[in-house]
This record gives sequence, structure tokens and C-alpha cells, in this order.
Amino acid sequence: MKKERLSYEDRLLIDQLLKLNYKLKNIAQAVDKEPSTISREIKNRRLSNNSIEICDKTKRFPFVCGNCKKKYHCNKKKYYYNYKKAQEDYIRKLKYSRIGIDMTIDEIEYWNDYFNDKIKNKNQPILHIFNELNFPKSIQTFYNYVHGGYFSSINEEMLPRSSNYKPRKVKNEIKPIHNDNVIKLGRRLKDFNKYIDEHPNASIVEMDTVVGKTEDVYCIMTLCLKKYKLMLMLFIKKYNPNSVVEVFNKLRLILGENIFKEIFEVILTDNGWEFSRPLEIECDPVTGEKQINLFYCDSYSSWQKGTIERNHEFIRYIIPKGISFDNLTNKNIIDMMNNINNVQRKSLDFHSPYQLFTKKYGEDISSKLLLEYIPKEEVNLSYKILN
Repeated sequence: MKKERLSYEDRLLIDQLLKLNYKLKNIAQAVDKEPSTISREIKNRRLSNNSIEICDKTKRFPFVCGNCKKKYHCNKKKYYYNYKKAQEDYIRKLKYSRIGIDMTIDEIEYWNDYFNDKIKNKNQPILHIFNELNFPKSIQTFYNYVHGGYFSSINEEMLPRSSNYKPRKVKNEIKPIHNDNVIKLGRRLKDFNKYIDEHPNASIVEMDTVVGKTEDVYCIMTLCLKKYKLMLMLFIKKYNPNSVVEVFNKLRLILGENIFKEIFEVILTDNGWEFSRPLEIECDPVTGEKQINLFYCDSYSSWQKGTIERNHEFIRYIIPKGISFDNLTNKNIIDMMNNINNVQRKSLDFHSPYQLFTKKYGEDISSKLLLEYIPKEEVNLSYKILN
């Protein structure tokens, strides 16, 4: 059975998919919850204005006015879903639901007196008589109240003995993004090709990760600006979607909205689990505005992002396969990045990626991305630069 409790990330995904006019079953599939759970979440946590008249359309999915064409001219009650407000409401209700017990002092005294009269043998199991008590709470709640000391007339020995079980071991399996996953709708390679046909001057960035040993905790995330063959390298936790989202949020802050959207207009990546949160990568975390476009290669088709794969060869010159990355530092990653980006390329008319990128965006932007110039005679692609 699927776990029905929604997380902050689940609510963010629901919010974004509602804005993209996804169907209920597709949202449920993306969030990995039952459709009824999604329906209840939206209906119970949607926000509204003060209008009295209710529109019939809000009585069925999507229960909000987000994509209604008449919403700007409609005088009826308007509903909308905001993931931050929904999470705040959830936390608030969860907090207060766990404070004290759901009984007044008078009710506690009443039940104490009732138990004194009803229970003749203080050592008998409470299950023998619970069905006759007409107690207004579940038996588990009743146990919690007794353990909490609210019913002094009941001996804890009358309750079943608690048992402790070892937690079930969970295999650390990293699942790829399957082709039928709803998050890939509109983001497959054919959609990428269509976008490029319509926007031939779009800035394309290929995204990937490079790993050391299988047991490593960290890996190198790479972003290759195809036009300049410039490769940004970042040290992140392996197979961790949160780390990837954090990288893009930092880039937004460092570069500013306009430059960020210009450089990272189109991103092409593989089906790794670390890239499984496209909406959070594409959209501003504050406003929810879609700023860039993320697409996925076909499965097992790394050649479809050949520029970044060829750039990875430079990394292997410095760190051969089979060597752990966990002992590397951020300085090591930056040193590798700058040496690689200062290698002159025949395909760039014997200019380096750093030279072409800096000519376009200036030294200030290059500096913000920790890019530095290294004279060609000082470029080093050996393991020695890590010492």
C-alpha cells in the first residue's frame, strides 16, 4: 500500500502540476499517491477569497480556478492552491493535534469514576471489558491515555505488554526514471528536438554526473554549455535529487534571473534518479514561474548528449576510473574545472571554452561561476593538480 502522508516536495509537485493543467490520475502517479489523497489535499487546503457565490466548476477536479479562462472576469468565489500555505496548514494541525489529549477535565473525571465502578478485578486484561465501556475513542488512544497517566483508576498491568520490533531493512536501490513516468511527459527527446526546431538559437546545456567508486557518497555533477564546450563542475551527494535542485537555486541567486534564463534555457540530461525533480529545477522556488526547460535523453543513449560525454574524458585524464571521489575537496573540483576549460579545442578554432564564454558574458559572470584563466602552457590534466 502506498504511503499517503504528503511531504513538502509532494505539495510543491501538486502545485506545479495543477498550474500545468495535469489530470488527477497523472498528478497521483507523479506524487505516488492515490487519486483520492490528491483530491482531499486540494479540497481541504485550497485557499479562497471572500466572495459568497460558489462556482460549480470548483466542486470537481481540479477544485481550483488556476487554469480557468474566465477567472479574471468572474465574480464568484475563487479558489487556488499554494504548496507553502498547504504545508504550513499541515504542520500547524499536526502540531496542535499532538498537544495534550482530546478530552476535557470533566470527561476525564467522569471516565475515572466509570472505570472504578465497572472494573471489579484490577488485574484483569482491559480487553475483556473494553467493548462494554462505550469509550468514545479507539482502543489505541485509550492505551495512550492510560500510559500518559490520565486514568488513575486503571493499572498499566491490565494493558497488553508492548513489543519492540527491529526496523525492517530497506535496500538502498536507486531507481531510474522510467519512460512511462508522468514527469517525462513533454520532456522526451522528441520534445527536445521540436523545441530546438522552433528555437534554433536556444542555449543548450547538457547535464550529467561522473562517479568514482560504487560505494562513494559523493560524485561530480557536470553542466556543459554546448555552444562553448564550457563545463561547470560541482561536488554533490550521489543520486540525490535535493542536491541537484540546490545547485540550480544557487545558480539563480548567483547569476540573477535574466542571465540564468539565458544560459540555462534548455537542459538535456539522462534518466538518472538525481534528475527526477524537473519542476523544481525549471521553476523559481519563490514565485513558481517556469524559467528554463528540462528534457530527457532516451534510455541508455548517452550519445545523444555527446558534447558532455567527450568533456568527461578530460576528467578521466585526471582521475582514472576506479578511484574514489570521497577524498576530493571543492578546491580539487574547481582546479579540475578550470584546467579543463582552458584547454584549446580544434572545434573552437583553437580557442578555449573559457575564452569564448568570457568574451560573451564578461569576466564578472565567469568569476561568479568560479571560472579562472590559466595560460595554455600552465594547463595540467594530470592527477598532480589534486595534491
